[in-house]
Amino acid sequence: MADAGAAPVLVLEPRPATRRAWLREVASFWPVLRMLAAKEFKTRYRGTTFGVVWAVVVPLLQATVLAVVFSRIARFEVEGGSYAAYVLTGMLLWSYFATSLPAATTAVVDGSNLADKVWFPRVLLILTVPLSNLIGLAVTHVILLGALPILGADLTLRLLALPLVALLLVVLTIGLGSVLGAMHVYFRDTKYLLQAALLVWIYLTPIIYPADLLGRWAGLLDANPLTGVVGLARWAALGGALPTRSAAVAIAAAVALLVVAAEVHRRHDRRFVDLL
Repeated sequence: MADAGAAPVLVLEPRPATRRAWLREVASFWPVLRMLAAKEFKTRYRGTTFGVVWAVVVPLLQATVLAVVFSRIARFEVEGGSYAAYVLTGMLLWSYFATSLPAATTAVVDGSNLADKVWFPRVLLILTVPLSNLIGLAVTHVILLGALPILGADLTLRLLALPLVALLLVVLTIGLGSVLGAMHVYFRDTKYLLQAALLVWIYLTPIIYPADLLGRWAGLLDANPLTGVVGLARWAALGGALPTRSAAVAIAAAVALLVVAAEVHRRHDRRFVDLL
């Protein structure tokens, strides 16, 4: 009979755990995830004077520059009537995505000093990044609510959908970041490919221009999951038609990426430490 006071023993078998067992194990490490997210947040702003304010200032500055420049170069007709509010809504969401995804992609490799000493599901390192950025995302949404009336947009009950849109964005970021994070362990060029992709991705997302500007090619933008996320946010903030098709693509992509990410990490987590 095993000694009741004996220390727990970690047993790593050649075969991966079942899906239920793996999910149960990840859930059991919730206190560790919460601690890692808090540490990530404090480390990021350690030594700065304004702290989390930078998470708000940068996207606001980007949105302001884009709105001023493009409002003078081209006069777009946008839903809600306010081009500044149109750009601001999209840029705040893009900023969270573009900030969280690269860091999540390299999180397992960057955390190798911890990962090869203590056992825990390595996916926690990836989840830490988007979760630690939630405070900045929440603050930017508060700023958006305050800015909408100033920019000429009305406050309506549709704004209650914004937290759900933010949740969709977080799930999409976690799913894609987890898949890319696993790829980066095997293929270290992943982070550079992502950096190049983000430079193009922002222009494939209708942030600074309305999708109908592309005419008959506008439907191609619906294949981009961020088009649906940004479209839903604009519907909630500015009104207009509900982007049903692009929203469906965004939801399907978020769920699919989450399922693929869970399967990849379940199967390959035990091998990561040998490749770090």
